[in-house]
Amino acid sequence: MFELYKHEVKMYIKTLIIWVLCAGGMGMVCILLFSSVKDSMSGMAESFASMGAFSDAFGMTQLSIATLQGFYATEVGMVHSLGGAMFAAIISCVMLSKEEDAHTSEFLFSLPVSRNKVITSKLGAVITHIVIYNLVCVIVYVMGIVILGEEMPIKEYCIFHIMQLVMHIEIGVICFGISAFMKRNRMGIGLGIVLFLYAYDLMARVIPDLSDFKVISPFSYANAADIFSTGEVDMTALMIGIIVMVVSAITAYRVYSKRDLAT
Repeated sequence: MFELYKHEVKMYIKTLIIWVLCAGGMGMVCILLFSSVKDSMSGMAESFASMGAFSDAFGMTQLSIATLQGFYATEVGMVHSLGGAMFAAIISCVMLSKEEDAHTSEFLFSLPVSRNKVITSKLGAVITHIVIYNLVCVIVYVMGIVILGEEMPIKEYCIFHIMQLVMHIEIGVICFGISAFMKRNRMGIGLGIVLFLYAYDLMARVIPDLSDFKVISPFSYANAADIFSTGEVDMTALMIGIIVMVVSAITAYRVYSKRDLAT
């Protein structure tokens, strides 16, 4: 079981490195650019905050982009959030289906290991990659903040990135559960889910009729503007996210363990 886990982790090392370099690198560049745009942003902050629906959607009415935490929430937070969600979806959506797609299921399940152990190893590999992505990116961002010499509220910063980790794991487990139904790799489905949930969260912040239902999207409890402005997490949305995560994991075990797999 552990050997299978190590194999799955190694398979996606290159993908992990690429996404960490892209998201972490872009985030650090944005942080370092803040000092050069800080003066001009102070004059534009009020204009951005009065752009109606656009300002509400991206949290510019809650935080000033002329401050590091406001700039971080609107720029770095978006890059990290979407980047991590898409990375989680990419590796999770093919984790189970790839065995049938590559015709390796007959070999894999001829080994002395149960299907449940295979699922556990693969799910463990997904979570490991998501944790590493978040950990490395946070280290890179902290380095950028230290180099910049600006202050960041530690409590809100930690809460935000903990919620980002939970959100990425939730999306990863949802896509992992979907993968249990698939006979072919359907990476596009995972990316579509991420973009839909992100777009839904934006719409729910703009359209009053959807505001009570924004908790459906995991982006709602991991929103940077909400956390940095209040220091709190929407517990209803978080509990819904945890329930969805558990249900998706159980679904993956129940469906994949009973399926007739193509060889």
